[in-house]
Amino acid sequence: MILSSARNTFALITSRNYTSATVQHFLRVSVTHRSLKLTKQSHAQILLLGHISNPFVSTKLITAYALCGQPTQSQLVFNSIQHKDVYLYNSLINGYVKNHGHNEALELFSNMYYSNVSPDDFTLATISKLSGEIKDLNVGMLIHGLSIKIGFVVDVILANSLMSMYVKCGKFSECLNLFDEMPQRNVGSWNVRISGHTSSGDFSLGKDLCEIVWSMQIDGVKLDAFTVSSLLTLIGGNVENTKRWDYGRELHCYIVRNELDIGFDSDFHLACSLIDMYSRDNKVVRSRRVFDQMKRRNVYAWTAMINGYVKNGDLDEALVLFHEMQLKDRIEPNKVSLVSVLPTCSSLIGLSGGKQIHGFAIRKELNHDVSLCNALIDMYSKCGSLDCARRVFEDSSFNKDAISWSSIVSGYGLHGKGHEAVLLYNKMVCLGSKPDIITIVGVLSACGRSGLINEGLEIYNSVINTYRFKPTTEICACVVDMLGRAGQLDRALDFIKTMPVEPSPSIWGALVSASVMHGNSEMQDLAYKSLIQLEPENPSNYISLSNLYASSRRWDAVAELRTMMKDRGLKKSPGCSWISIHGKTHCFSVADKAHPCSVSIYEMLDDLILIMRGAASSPHLGKMT
Repeated sequence: MILSSARNTFALITSRNYTSATVQHFLRVSVTHRSLKLTKQSHAQILLLGHISNPFVSTKLITAYALCGQPTQSQLVFNSIQHKDVYLYNSLINGYVKNHGHNEALELFSNMYYSNVSPDDFTLATISKLSGEIKDLNVGMLIHGLSIKIGFVVDVILANSLMSMYVKCGKFSECLNLFDEMPQRNVGSWNVRISGHTSSGDFSLGKDLCEIVWSMQIDGVKLDAFTVSSLLTLIGGNVENTKRWDYGRELHCYIVRNELDIGFDSDFHLACSLIDMYSRDNKVVRSRRVFDQMKRRNVYAWTAMINGYVKNGDLDEALVLFHEMQLKDRIEPNKVSLVSVLPTCSSLIGLSGGKQIHGFAIRKELNHDVSLCNALIDMYSKCGSLDCARRVFEDSSFNKDAISWSSIVSGYGLHGKGHEAVLLYNKMVCLGSKPDIITIVGVLSACGRSGLINEGLEIYNSVINTYRFKPTTEICACVVDMLGRAGQLDRALDFIKTMPVEPSPSIWGALVSASVMHGNSEMQDLAYKSLIQLEPENPSNYISLSNLYASSRRWDAVAELRTMMKDRGLKKSPGCSWISIHGKTHCFSVADKAHPCSVSIYEMLDDLILIMRGAASSPHLGKMT
């Protein structure tokens, strides 16, 4: 409405005489609404009135064209001006940067320098930001040197830009040196430092987190929404769970006390960080509370909550939320939303649901994104459609990364096609792609399932000796599983004793599975006892060992294990299986008779058991098929 009114007004006064102030007003409207048509009309009037030589007007015109995605037009305006000052150069350089014309921006900066036009703090900050984006450390260091030479290094905004450049170029120590030398700092300076800690991994949670917050307060700097969001990304997960959880609650309290409202547009990121932090700490109920308190939600907030449910294994609720996002808030999923919800296909909605998501991605032209394609390959493999997974993989419209290769390799391994998995792995290596841990685990698992011992051991030795990988518990567990499946249990045990990492539950678990497969109760007993030592709070290990002793009629040992479980308050949750038929999911637990068709199901099960044993054919079979 405003834009239409401005155009009409502009048309009415074109025949009148008016000053450059009038043209500047319309240029401001052009910039606000990014209207190329109004920008061109303004340009025509500027030429007619001879105001192109006015540096303020021409600077605004260059900016307007750049914001409309027309840096070439900006360049033409720039070229038409005889006497160029630093502001004109800044407008065009900034225009090229915003339109990703990195080479053009650097070339213009070079021309500016050789034209004896001295750059100001804005010029240097812009080029510093650019050098960080393209990770060109040499250009960044040149800007730092110029800043010192000219005397602009004391400028806080420029210093923050230089710090950010060093972080993006992987030189966090230089960022810290510059931070320490700054005579004045603002909240942006601290935010860059925190981001540097996060990206470099140089962060001791307890010590550094408290130190940063205290130092900011000593500096008289108040944490803003971006600071809190950055700190929240460091909290949650693995090791210091209790400590991390306490820090997260403290930051949440700070948000409430300082009225950093998580419901408004500018603070979507803050709300998403809170949701993600609680989800990583397995406190998805608190994540949902934050989500429900938001006054408005965008696609990122919905996606964060969906992803939280998926990470915590609540796939039903993730799927419900995915549908609510579209029906209730009329928000269209983006590629991250689709990647988050795809894991529910292999567990709940099945292949048809996965195909619907794939179809949606094609319609919205999202199917060229590498992360989404990788998730589709994984989904199709787990849903039993290896052909569809291979078709996605072979689509030339996306650039494959290491995860793409590992997903398809793991898919073939999951389907017992070890030879194909090894061929794909060798092809990847021949194409010059270096395997990562996920790819190695995928191909070794495929070799184990297909009995390819020699090929698997050859791949293991190559990644250790050629690619200089340090053996991880995941890789070693694959080797144990591979040897164990082949019946080489003694060799698998010798490998466990000599491997360079401490045995983990997954390694002893692989030996347990192999021992059960080959009926070696002595090895099974050894592996279970090792598992109980490593995981004294896991009831499954006690139950499995108890069943082993019961099969050998060692009732004293069974009673001892049951007493240990009782004393430690351990109780195993019943297992659950499910199957999707005609879009409806049916769940079953052990000895479950709650299903309305349980009588028919058990009759069919009895018939199948008889057939498997080769005893007889059952009269019920004709009725059930």
